[in-house]
Amino acid sequence: MKRSYLLGLGAVALIASAPLVAQIPTAKNFFQSSVNAQNVQKQQQVKLQLDAEKQVIAQDQQGKQTKSWQALKGQVTVQPGDVLRYTISGENISDKQVKNLTINQPIPKGMEFVLKSTSADAKSNSKVTYSIDGGRSFVENPTVKVTLPNGKVETKPAPASVYTHVRMLIPSVEAKSVVKGSYQVQVK
Repeated sequence: MKRSYLLGLGAVALIASAPLVAQIPTAKNFFQSSVNAQNVQKQQQVKLQLDAEKQVIAQDQQGKQTKSWQALKGQVTVQPGDVLRYTISGENISDKQVKNLTINQPIPKGMEFVLKSTSADAKSNSKVTYSIDGGRSFVENPTVKVTLPNGKVETKPAPASVYTHVRMLIPSVEAKSVVKGSYQVQVK
């Protein structure tokens, strides 16, 4: 029996934080959501945008596999095995530099993080960390303790199935500039 997931109904929260910036999670639409980080004077500083694309695999005339990305808009049905790429854009719409922007992105239910699929804005010296405990803690390389058949306990890299959040730490976003990051998930 094929299962499908209706995207657009999942709970996705974007959280932006910067000095003197309140955390305001909102989601107008799963694929085109925006969050406006505001300072105490209620002036917008950073506008966040979340976009999603589905990986499309095809064969060219020579029989070689080609991969491309198709933008997902509105409510879309995906199938188990489909790979989606989420791209988060943060636009500093103010005339001042924003420091220490943190973007937390949960891995949607029914999805599994694709290991080594994260790309962060290199020009902004972004740092990416991950959570495997529901967003309570973040590290660059999550690990889990595994008990071997002989009873010995070893620390191993965490499997993709236990990743719960991706966090992008951006030291500074220059005035009137945009930073981007992306990661991939696979539909279970």
